Amino acid sequence: MASTSMTEVPMHHKTLRTHLRRLLPALAPLLLGACASLGPDGGMAALQSTAKQQLQADVQAARTPQDQSLIAARVAELLQQPLSADTAVQLALLNNRGLQAGFQSLGLVEAELVQASRLPNPGLRLGRLKQGDEREIERTLGFDLGALISLPLRRKQEQQRLVATQRDVALQMLALAADTRKAFYLAVAAQQTAAYRHDAREAAQAAAELARRMQQAGNWSALDQAREQGFLAEARLGALQADLAQARARERLARLLGLPDAETFKLPERLPDLPTQVEARPSIEQQALQGRLDLQAARARLEASARGLGLSRVTRFVDALELDLKHNSASEAPRQTGFEIGFEIPLFDWGEARVARAEAQYLQDAHLAAQAVIEARSELREAYEGYRNAHEVARHYRDELLPLARRVSQEQLLRYNGMFIGVFELLADARTQIGTVSASIEALRDFWIARADLDLALVGRPALAPATTPAAPNVTRSAAH
Repeated sequence: MASTSMTEVPMHHKTLRTHLRRLLPALAPLLLGACASLGPDGGMAALQSTAKQQLQADVQAARTPQDQSLIAARVAELLQQPLSADTAVQLALLNNRGLQAGFQSLGLVEAELVQASRLPNPGLRLGRLKQGDEREIERTLGFDLGALISLPLRRKQEQQRLVATQRDVALQMLALAADTRKAFYLAVAAQQTAAYRHDAREAAQAAAELARRMQQAGNWSALDQAREQGFLAEARLGALQADLAQARARERLARLLGLPDAETFKLPERLPDLPTQVEARPSIEQQALQGRLDLQAARARLEASARGLGLSRVTRFVDALELDLKHNSASEAPRQTGFEIGFEIPLFDWGEARVARAEAQYLQDAHLAAQAVIEARSELREAYEGYRNAHEVARHYRDELLPLARRVSQEQLLRYNGMFIGVFELLADARTQIGTVSASIEALRDFWIARADLDLALVGRPALAPATTPAAPNVTRSAAH
């Protein structure tokens, strides 16, 4: 009997080795994937490529003190000169801490991908039993076969999650760039408007002082003097409101740039000139269905849900499958070798709840992806119409209203030199001209904001808001004096 048992044990070993030799080639890709490690860039390569292509700017994640030192040096260099829209965007991409937090989310998802690509550690159980003079030692090495079988699906699912997260962070980066551009144009326009409001206040102060002296000399009525005083009060109020708008615009820009003080940066004196003509309308179908990163993220989430649905169906009945290799020895008995396979019996939980949840998640992501396509097309059309209309309004101010205001001012000056009108009519015309220039600044500001919205609509979801259309000033008012 002993010899029989001794001959059976080598057969078990031989059979197990044969099965392992056949199984190892199929398991080789999985084992290689199980050795996956974290990438050196933390998933930033795709974002850096997007920043280069879409924004002509650089991005860098601050993960080490050396990275932070390089970013600080670059920020200090950019702050040496007055900002432009492009340098403001570059500064925000480097220094905005909210965006830096988004960069770190890539590391989180990449770590989950690496974890999903690795096999669970085997389990080792050791036992020592004693019965009289007999000793028995039991050794068991266990593997989770369920995790091995589902490894490719889990890895694909996490890869899709990483792609979706990269798209989401890219959208956050592009939205920050668009918000920074708009904040830059708002700050420059507020600075210009404040300068003109101060000019109006100075003109009103001169007129009010002259009216006061003439009223004291008896050459001016109390009513006319009160009117000039009212103009001065309105001019002072306008200057105060313009100063507040300028301070708020600078603070908002400073927040986006990640700067602790709104006085750290310098702005140009005026907005960029209006382009001579608008760009041609982009192909909505092509841009909305291919270039939009939010649609790419929606498709990645949909594919990840499909992977999750497939994984749930595969592991519906058998979610835990274990393989144990045994090697037992006793004091006077031959060694025992073999293996055990264990799995859960789906007696109470048949897995239909997990499958139903995965199906609902997949359908939800499918509907969200379809809705995102509809919204992308509409947002692109709306953004382009806003851009085109804003250009027409700003061009109308530049080519018609401003030249007309200057012409009226020149005619009024000729009438004043000919003593046909007094100084107060001339000052009133100066106030009207300053109002027209202020409105033209707002129109030019709205154009550049609309342009930033259009640029974002081509690659992501813009924050479209109804633009404030400046009212056309009454340029004939001063001519009636």
